[in-house]
Amino acid sequence: MHRGGAILLGLGLWVFGILGLVHRLDFFSTNGVPVLGLSTNGLLAAVSLVVGALLIGAAVRGGRTASTVTVVIGALFVLSGVLNVLVLGTAYNLLAFRMPNVVFSLIAGALLLVLGGYGRFAGHLPTDNPYYRARHADDPLPTGQAVLHDPDDIAAARELADVERAVAQGGGTPEQVRRLAGLGQLRRPEDRLQAWRAGRRPV
Repeated sequence: MHRGGAILLGLGLWVFGILGLVHRLDFFSTNGVPVLGLSTNGLLAAVSLVVGALLIGAAVRGGRTASTVTVVIGALFVLSGVLNVLVLGTAYNLLAFRMPNVVFSLIAGALLLVLGGYGRFAGHLPTDNPYYRARHADDPLPTGQAVLHDPDDIAAARELADVERAVAQGGGTPEQVRRLAGLGQLRRPEDRLQAWRAGRRPV
């Protein structure tokens, strides 16, 4: 979700930026030229290419990076829409915004915030969610209402939590990623823990 959304929006910004540059627009014109229904100038076209590259680069880096970058850029899009509506028709309209640009900026920003925060910032994430495990890295993996007492279970739970955190951050070895993917169909924490212990070997 995070990586796919970042790539799609990044490619869209690239198309908009490239079309703007092809028209050889004045870099600092405050009037702008219509491109794909939006007004643009050379500066806005260049900014679109840079932001698109950031989104695509974040997606290539990993899901957690894509989520963080998407949320930050989404907030900047919303802020841009709010600030630029105040300078429409003035000499301070450096990005040549018109009202369709403002609407697009607000909608795109909200979409980026939703995509970036999906499955990450909810108040009641499941315990097998990688972002939940990253926040509770020192907690043993819960098994329903039971408390882990077996030292081997506790050690395996901490190992699993460490691997989940590493994979969520875009790291982990290929073997760790493979083993973690094998737990994807198991929803109960105790089942995931037992399956992890069953296939446990030095990684």
